[in-house]
Amino acid sequence: IVVTGSDDRLWKMWALPDGNTIMTGEGHTDWLSGCCFHPSGTQLVSSSGDTTVRIWDFSKRGCILTLEGHACTVWDCSWHSCGDFVASASMDNTSKIWDVNSERCRYTMCGHKDSVNSIEFLPFSNTLLTSSADKTLSLWDAR
Repeated sequence: IVVTGSDDRLWKMWALPDGNTIMTGEGHTDWLSGCCFHPSGTQLVSSSGDTTVRIWDFSKRGCILTLEGHACTVWDCSWHSCGDFVASASMDNTSKIWDVNSERCRYTMCGHKDSVNSIEFLPFSNTLLTSSADKTLSLWDAR
């Protein structure tokens, strides 16, 4: 399976090797910047220039949740290995941890002096890694 985004604000999921489209997601109002599969493989999270993070459910064939709270472009997103939390990295110099079950932001991580460009959970832990245009990497304890 391959997921591709485009400047026309939608993404497509392709099956390999036949190249058939499995699903198309439409809903972001600006370009797509990142995506990540849920640990169970049943959902996808996407980030966008529209300042939002969206969660897509494959069985429902559409967006089931839009997370809003960043002031600028969201560059990257990542699932926690338990599948209950999503992290996002933004041009607003912050990162956020979202609780998918309560549908809200649990933590906003401040400290970078420039755009936060990527974010990743260390598998099976509460540790996050961010990289920034301020030329630093930061490790965060999400507890």
